[in-house]
Amino acid sequence: MTILQEKNRTIMKSILAEISRVVIGKDDIKEMLLLVLLSQGHLLIEGLPGTAKTTIARTFAQAIGGQFKRVQGTPDMLPADILGFYLYRPEGTATFMPGPIFANVLLVDELNRTTPRTQSALLEAMQEHQVTIERETHTLDRPFIVIASQIPYGGPGTSPLSEVQTDRFMLRAWSRLPSLEEEERVLKDIDIITEPRVKPVTSPEEIIGLQEEVKRVYVADGIRRYILEIIDSLRHHPEVQAGISTRAGISLLKTARSRAFIQERDFVIPDDVKGLLIPALSHRLQINPEAQMEEISPEAIIEEVAGKIAVPK
Repeated sequence: MTILQEKNRTIMKSILAEISRVVIGKDDIKEMLLLVLLSQGHLLIEGLPGTAKTTIARTFAQAIGGQFKRVQGTPDMLPADILGFYLYRPEGTATFMPGPIFANVLLVDELNRTTPRTQSALLEAMQEHQVTIERETHTLDRPFIVIASQIPYGGPGTSPLSEVQTDRFMLRAWSRLPSLEEEERVLKDIDIITEPRVKPVTSPEEIIGLQEEVKRVYVADGIRRYILEIIDSLRHHPEVQAGISTRAGISLLKTARSRAFIQERDFVIPDDVKGLLIPALSHRLQINPEAQMEEISPEAIIEEVAGKIAVPK
């Protein structure tokens, strides 16, 4: 192991360890946060209120040494509340007042409580890492990651995220209620959790370096073909209403590289892809009304398709 590899390994372990000091359990979400960070993507967390979505996002931002901003989604929120605005004065001058999106980690809590107009304010930032306000383009800092939470659709005051919006999220995680053992630890360590002293274990500059290292992870032609065959089979599945976009395959490839990198490999194996199929694809899959009436889930369709595709050797 080279000195650089040892340094990278130490950084990733330190990030997870620092988060785990405050957040009990939820190892899957911790890993997904690291995956989307290394892959330069964004994470959608779905779950009931009070399941540590805000805590894990804030702790993650503090651990990587980045600037953290939080926005609470409400039906009356406007795009300017997220992006910022120009403040005009009587003498004719204008000053740009940056919104909370100008951060390394932006948490949008309960995104599906906002209107589609406000949700769309995130699209340019999530794809192009910039925002345009009154014909002026403002570049966002790197690294930049959006962590959005949503309560299950159907709750009071919620509206579904559009397909365009959900497609911007590289992975989706489910924030479940804690187990009895985890909740006992929460009650035992509640003073530490509510008043955490999280220390930065890395810096934004080192994170950017890690992101560049991930791009060097080798992806064989057979792995790429495996991803394409899964995507194509899902598009032609009789119970799928609309085909998923190319961005789904890109998300799978990038996060599979990051997963290999975390596991200290310089090449992707099929298990990297298989382990990320549901987090990367389920929120993008729209099933037809007949399948919904039969209570067939996107996860079940993904598992069915994955079971029929030959795994590359």
